[in-house]
Parts: sequence; C-alpha cells; structure tokens
Amino acid sequence: MSTPTTFWRIAGMSYTQYVTRAATAVRNGLKEPAKTKALQHETFSYNAASWEAGKIGPKKQVNKLTNAGISV
Repeated sequence: MSTPTTFWRIAGMSYTQYVTRAATAVRNGLKEPAKTKALQHETFSYNAASWEAGKIGPKKQVNKLTNAGISV
C-alpha cells in the first residue's frame, strides 16, 4: 500500500507555494471593488537581520516571498 500524496506535492510545490498561487487566482477572479480591496492584502514587508556574537547585524527589508529566508 502506497502512502497518499497531495497533488501540490506531486506538482513539485510546497504547501505555501500552492496556497499563494490559489489565493492569487481567487483575488484575480474577483470583480471590482472587491478585487482592489483583496489585492491590498497581497502585499507585505518585514525587516530581517542576522545575529552574530550577540549583536544584531545590518537589517534588510524583505518584500517578496522569493527573498524570504535568504540570509542577509
């Protein structure tokens, strides 16, 4: 008996990638004014910094999912 695998895993995506693509498709399918309001929730940003020897390093602003998790 094989273990069940979800379709997004078979497609080579992580769950986060799948959810992001699905949410984008839903937002793009909305009619105005709901579309504009939903697209505002799509943007985000935060500051990331590395710690070395107990001191914080330079901060880098992250505003794309492709940059998330990349060392500063």
